[in-house]
Amino acid sequence: MKHYRTAWISDLHLGTKDCAAESVMAFLRDHEFDTLYIVGDLIDVWSLRRGIYWPQLHNDVIQKLLRAGRKGARVVYIPGNHDEFITSYVGNYGAVEIVPSIIHETADGRRLLVFHGHELDTVVQNVKWLAYVGDLGYQALLRLNAPVNWARRHLGLGYWSLSLAVKRNVKNAVSFIGEFEKAVIRYAQADGVHGVVCGHIHSPMIRKIDEVEYYNCGDWVESCSALVEDFDGRIELLTNLHVDNRHAQAPAQPPASSTAVEAA
Repeated sequence: MKHYRTAWISDLHLGTKDCAAESVMAFLRDHEFDTLYIVGDLIDVWSLRRGIYWPQLHNDVIQKLLRAGRKGARVVYIPGNHDEFITSYVGNYGAVEIVPSIIHETADGRRLLVFHGHELDTVVQNVKWLAYVGDLGYQALLRLNAPVNWARRHLGLGYWSLSLAVKRNVKNAVSFIGEFEKAVIRYAQADGVHGVVCGHIHSPMIRKIDEVEYYNCGDWVESCSALVEDFDGRIELLTNLHVDNRHAQAPAQPPASSTAVEAA
């Protein structure tokens, strides 16, 4: 079991058939943290309003997160747009602290602003009905992932996300991600922090933009990704943590600075 100083996970979307709950459970079993940040969209209330879907495995994920707190980890829950009702309950609840955003200080003294990111999504904030329509289209693409990957498994191929490929290659989606990242950086610069950690757009990333460190946790629907910080302050991005790939090895000699690591 690997032990990290800090971990950030976001966009689990419990309550949907597309949540990779088994992969979340595997990640939580295989890793321990002094501090665990849940960076929004833990529960997908939008989907639950359309119809109840809540298997026992989703209960198990919640229990696992609570157990991490009871075992001594600091668990910080930052609500997103799909679980925004949680913002009415900001405060400390035993093992869990609920906050709208927070400043995290790394082991080497850098200050990182942690928030979900929907606050800077103009569609979510100003045209909510369009955000709901977009969510339905996204869910439709996710549904196609299952038959595509059933065929790939029978061909001896690894997991591949059709919805993620579309998002990476459709011009408007690429433009949206770029504008979102710029808005996040402006937000960080206004707060005078070294960097920002967010989720929301399901695009795991570590990069430096205008001298500001940008970290995106990704999600547990497509990417199955997490950010982790070691006890020297180095932050890594772990991606493709699907249960079929969790025993894959990371690169032997990662760079000395913050890095992205894909288990593939």
